[in-house]
Amino acid sequence: MPDLLPLFVNLTGRRVMLVGGGSVARSKLSQLVAAGADVVVVAPAVDPEIRTSGAAICEREFRSSDLDGAWLVVAAATREVNRTVADAARPRRVFVNAADDPENASAFLSGVVRRGGVTIAVSTSGDAPALTALVREALDAVLPSDLAAWTDVAREARAGWRRDGVPMGERRPLLLQALNRLYDQEDAWR
Repeated sequence: MPDLLPLFVNLTGRRVMLVGGGSVARSKLSQLVAAGADVVVVAPAVDPEIRTSGAAICEREFRSSDLDGAWLVVAAATREVNRTVADAARPRRVFVNAADDPENASAFLSGVVRRGGVTIAVSTSGDAPALTALVREALDAVLPSDLAAWTDVAREARAGWRRDGVPMGERRPLLLQALNRLYDQEDAWR
């Protein structure tokens, strides 16, 4: 498989189809809802927790026309159903995340760490989901607890650099200096 392009997408208010109604679909649904997607679940049987998620529910078999108007589809069903979804998505140019089924996927959800305005995503291109989870946990463990303060400093500094026309190549060392001042101030209080 070629290298994947890491990409963050804004799904707020955009239609995302979730094909499948079991525990895997439920775990994918929470990510989609957190991203603000307008989720429609299609499955012959639906987990009770999915019913209370606020997603629209179509309790039936998947139809190709379900993808009309969709920005993304998450296939969390059997390999056969996932293949049907992928076949229907291809001509519509809709990306497919097929849970634990990389052969039928054109997009891969990642292990995600969100802290203090920073989002870090980890992927093994669908080949080793357990490794993705371990790396995500390791990153979460080593990130600074005050990452939100880093984000505030970086946001404020960027506004000034843009205003003053500071070239991109000069910004990284300036940011490092600004972040170090956070700790210099902290040491002064001790």
